[in-house]
Amino acid sequence: MTIDEIIDFVDGLEGALAVRPAPGDGSPEISWGDAFFFYAPDGVMPKATQPFATVVTKNYPGDERSRLDRPDTFRVNVAAGKEMFSDWTGHAPREPATDVDPGVTDAVIAHPVHGSAAWLAVVNPGRRTDEAVRRLLRRAHHLARARHERRAGSAPSW
Repeated sequence: MTIDEIIDFVDGLEGALAVRPAPGDGSPEISWGDAFFFYAPDGVMPKATQPFATVVTKNYPGDERSRLDRPDTFRVNVAAGKEMFSDWTGHAPREPATDVDPGVTDAVIAHPVHGSAAWLAVVNPGRRTDEAVRRLLRRAHHLARARHERRAGSAPSW
């Protein structure tokens, strides 16, 4: 999967908003080139909401273990929820992870920094993880939508 394929997939989810920070838009320089996905049925980026998924193209301070400074390397990060996180990792989010290399490619792993918050990650998704990434993104979108509807005081429409 390419970054553009991931963005196109998320753009096809109802109410999803892909934000791609770039020079001149007021975003921090470190975020330029990355993508952040929100549930925003009105098409406006929510102010006090975390994204349900991201694509990062570089190391961030304190988050260098995936080695995103390698050529053509990026990581998809997904707020999978506790159940899906446990299904993929075999442990609860707050339990210590096994000895998985955070730079391994085309494998679903606990996010090296935000795993305790039930985030999963895939560095350079490929054939082995293409469908898994799509399922994870659908699930994260579903969870974000449900949160949005709860906050808005309406019952989920699923």
